Amino acid sequence: MSPETAKSQETKTKLLEGALRTLTEQGIAKTSARTVASAAGVNQALVFYHFGSVDELLAAACRYGAEKSVANYRDRLAAVSSLSELLAVGREIHERERADGHVALLGQLLAGAPTHAALGPAAAGGLDLWIAEIEQVLRRVLAATPFGEFTDPGGLARAIAASFVGIELYEGADEAGAHAALEALEQLGALVGALEELGPVAQRAVRHHLRRRGR
Repeated sequence: MSPETAKSQETKTKLLEGALRTLTEQGIAKTSARTVASAAGVNQALVFYHFGSVDELLAAACRYGAEKSVANYRDRLAAVSSLSELLAVGREIHERERADGHVALLGQLLAGAPTHAALGPAAAGGLDLWIAEIEQVLRRVLAATPFGEFTDPGGLARAIAASFVGIELYEGADEAGAHAALEALEQLGALVGALEELGPVAQRAVRHHLRRRGR
């Protein structure tokens, strides 16, 4: 990589980080070329030079932030061996993302989607990264349970992602209610865990019952 290319990439990264920081700290209404450039410590003309528009910068920042977050948890998710553990890891991720300001950032991205055309597809793309990771876990762990042949891992992954997004946004209006929702998911995880611990005979009985109900 040439010095010029390295410098250009460094500036783009500063702008992406600055956009994420501005969205989190000041909100979508106060995010502009000037405020992002100020947060990044660069000239605001570089916003348009590298990204063409503020909306395109925000969309790129959304994808950049999602890729970084998913990468942080990829190994943790790869180690999950049961559905109940997946829910526990989801709670862990939620708490860390909230502490890091990513919950507030998601809220700003979704709030800005109706008026910033590039944000909707970018936010959806970011969520798809999470969904892909969750689906991989589900395909692996469901195969060893009575539920494997009766569930759609892709659809279930989207349902889980949507649930956590909803809880994260709900938390801003009712923190106690959001925590109660997370605890209910953990209770569901405990029930699933109990089923996962059944012996082979009991699991066959559960599988047979599910097959009869599905007719």
